[in-house]
Order: sequence, then structure tokens, then C-alpha cells
Amino acid sequence: MKTNILPLKPNTFYHIYNRGINGETIFKQNRNYSYFLEKYDRFLSPVADTHAYCLLGNHFHFLIRTKSEDVIMELKIKMLCKTNTNPNIPNVNKIISQAFASLFKSYAQSINKAFNRTGALFEEPFRRIEISSESYFRQMVHYIHFNPQKHGFVNDFRDYPHSSYSAFTTLKNTKLKRETVLAWFGDRVKFLDSHAIHSSFQEIKDLILEE
Repeated sequence: MKTNILPLKPNTFYHIYNRGINGETIFKQNRNYSYFLEKYDRFLSPVADTHAYCLLGNHFHFLIRTKSEDVIMELKIKMLCKTNTNPNIPNVNKIISQAFASLFKSYAQSINKAFNRTGALFEEPFRRIEISSESYFRQMVHYIHFNPQKHGFVNDFRDYPHSSYSAFTTLKNTKLKRETVLAWFGDRVKFLDSHAIHSSFQEIKDLILEE
């Protein structure tokens, strides 16, 4: 078990969780969900692959795998060259953390402007915990998708529109690492069957991060 304030390492799986400061709603209108995902793609896709997610009112969950150090550093060097920035390249852990910081700052600025608010929107530091067991991977995907039902947003989590669950039920293009996730379960049928089984998630309770 890794403490959730350790630096983010390359080539590592993490459960990422954050919420609005003091529990404040961070998705204030329906359009905010897709807007947040657009910004997430812009800032996080260069440094991490996403395997599952769920956005819920005042908090969110992501299951990610950070990219390799070589990929991240090469991308950073290219960006610095394009902007003619002094090539004082930070270490890879800082690059990954900066990507999250940029996401939160950019989204918060947009929300503040749209809703005439000021100050921080997200709690700091955001929570993260390393996952290294394939069994935990499967349970974490299920847990993340089950969250809307757990919190009473819907009676059946499979009907919730702001999670990655539906991406695994179709063949539509997705930026998620869908084939990797389905392979963890065996195939799409086993993925769906696994999600249909009620679970207490006791085995991964130390990886959940929510209060």
C-alpha cells in the first residue's frame, strides 16, 4: 500500500480522486462534464492513459496508468522546443503532477468566470494511490463505475451518463484503453457479467480514497 501523497511515478497504475473544496459542486451544469473531459484529454493524455472514470457532482474518480519516462520526457522536450522555452526540464514526477495542476487550474478558471466565483475549486493535494494487482484493477474499474449508484445519483449505475461504463458496451471509438480493460476481465461478456454482480468492494477498501 502506497500513501496517497507520494509523487506520481511513470509507468504506474493509480486510482486518482479529487473533490470540490469543502465538498463544493464542481460540475454545476450538465455541459461542465464534457468540458472537464475535454480539458482532461488536453492536459492528461500526453502523460497518462485512462482506463476508467466517473464524474459525480462534487468529485471524480479516474483509473490511469502514467506513461513511460522516455515518452513523457520526449514529449516535454518537443513542447519546449516549439515554444522556444528555456530547456530547464523538470523531472518526470513533476511533469506528471504539473499536468494535473494545469487541468485543475484551467477548469477552475473557467468555472469561476462562468459562475462569478473566486478562489480555489478543488481540494489540494489531490488524492492518488498506486495499484499493482490485476485483481485490484478489475475491482477498481467496477467500483468506479458503480459510484453513481452508491451515491444515489441513479438506481442502476449502468444508466449513468458521466462514467466510462458505456464505452465498454459498444464498439464506438474511444480514447480509453478499452481493449486492455476488457482483457483484464477476459472479454466484453465477462466484463458485463462481472459488473452485474453486487460487490461490497471490501478487498479494495484501502484503495478507495473517499471519506
